[in-house]
Order: sequence, then structure tokens, then C-alpha cells
Amino acid sequence: MGSNQTWISEVILLGFQIDPELEVFLFGLLLLFYSLTLLGNGVILGLICLDSRLHTPMYFFLSHLAIVDMAYASSTVPKMLANLILQKKTISFAPCILQTFLYLAFAVTECLSLVVMSYDRYVAICHPLYYSVIMSWRVCTVLAATCWIFSFLLALVHISLILRLPFCGAQKINHFFCQIISVFKLACANTRLNQIVLFVGSVFVLVGPLCLVLGSYARILAAILRIQSAEGRRKAFSTCSSHLCVVGLFFGTAIVMYLAPKSSHSQEQRKILSLFYSLFNPMLNPLIYSLRNAEVKGALRRFLEKKRSL
Repeated sequence: MGSNQTWISEVILLGFQIDPELEVFLFGLLLLFYSLTLLGNGVILGLICLDSRLHTPMYFFLSHLAIVDMAYASSTVPKMLANLILQKKTISFAPCILQTFLYLAFAVTECLSLVVMSYDRYVAICHPLYYSVIMSWRVCTVLAATCWIFSFLLALVHISLILRLPFCGAQKINHFFCQIISVFKLACANTRLNQIVLFVGSVFVLVGPLCLVLGSYARILAAILRIQSAEGRRKAFSTCSSHLCVVGLFFGTAIVMYLAPKSSHSQEQRKILSLFYSLFNPMLNPLIYSLRNAEVKGALRRFLEKKRSL
């Protein structure tokens, strides 16, 4: 380390480099989307807690997904909204690293939660007679806890490797939050090890789980096609279609972001992908589950009827 190198105390988040008038419009639009994210996931979580008919393993995992979505969006969006209306678009280094840690942890938690949810549907449709035995509340609790613990430990590995780097380079991040690849560019040392660990980790938590999900749904599809009654097939498809939509949105965006070659997307395109990944996905998830799930719609209808009767 040379004596003329200085350590970073804060960094500038360049965000979306657009006209000030457009920044006000973007602030209003993103604030609306963020509010819908919290409202939609909050409604899903509230319905699952209040309606005893939804106290099943499937909705237990869905409640965890709702919590993850709210936390996931809240790890980046509030600071992004503040930067859109403030002249000083800076963030201290410690909160920047914390933001990176939380973003990674919640992203991996959501990924693993979707895998567990697909396993739950696989057991429910392919082994219905053993469902209550296999998916006991103890097993569900262990699976949910494993998702959270593993995700935070993996994020901690990445942050530990980041903190070993000397940060004395450019104090600007060309992003709207402290995204891990952008944080690498702040270092004034070789980040090859960090990039290799990030790529291996991305393959492990994206490609591996996606293969498990696709394998589960291949078995589910085969089981559904063997069902004799059309009503039975329709009901089985309806319970899986919403989850498949969420899986497609999440894994599709994540793979494009973290596994596609860097040269295939400009920095502005990556910002849009990150925005879709961290805000639009959490906003769309409760809409998908509520619009395509008869049990959730039924629980909402019963809740509203009870409110009106009071």
C-alpha cells in the first residue's frame, strides 16, 4: 500500500443519470411500486396469519416468501428514493457494505424458498398419501430455517472477502445501490478471487436450484397427466401455475444478471434488470399468487365479508 492512497469513507451512488424533471417522475413511480410491494405482501402475510384454512405447509412457505420480498425491496429502494430527491447522492461505506450484505442474503433466501415451495408441491401432487408425514411442521420449520441461515452465511462469505480488499479507488458507484459487482470496482486491488467466488456461488444458488425446480415440475406434470378427472387436473395445475410464474420471473432475471457475459449488457441495462429484480419481482409475486390462487382469493373474500358484517 502506497502512502498516497486514502481509504473510502463514503461513496457516490450515480443512480439513473436522467434530467431532474424525470427524477421527480421516477421518484413518484417507484414510490408507488414500493408501496404496492409492501401492501401486497403485507396482505398475503396477514391473510395467511388470520385464516386458519391457510395454515398449511404451502402457505407457511408463501408467508416466508412475502417476508423476504418486503425485506428484499426495503434493503435498496428507500435509499434509492432518497437519492432521487436529494442533491447529495452519497452513502457511507459501512451502510454500503451492509446494503450489499442484505441484498445478497435476501436474494439467496428467496431463491431457496422457491426451491422448497416446489418440493412442497411435488410431495403434495406426487405423494399425496404421505404428504402430512413428509411435510410435517417440524420439517417445514427446519427447511425454512435452513434457507435463512444458509443464505446469510453465504452472504457473509462474500462480505468477508470484500472487506479484505483495500478500498482506495474511485469513490463513485455507477448504480442506484451498492450492488456487489459495482463494489468490486471501488477496490484498488485484484478482485479476481471475489469474482470467481461470486460466479461459483451464483451457479450454486441459481443453476442448481433451477434444475431441482424443473425436475420437480417434470415429475409433477407427469403425475398431473395421469389424473383421470378434468377437474382434478385443473385444480392441480392451478396450485402450481402461480409458483411457476414466480420461478420464471426470479430465475430468468437473476441468470441474465449474474451469469450472462458482462459485454452482453450495458451498465444502464443492468440497472434496469436490477430494478426489476429487486422491486418489480417482489411487487408482482403477491399479485400472481392472489390472482391465480382460489384459496387466497377465498381468504380475502371471507376477510372482507367479516369486516363488512362488523
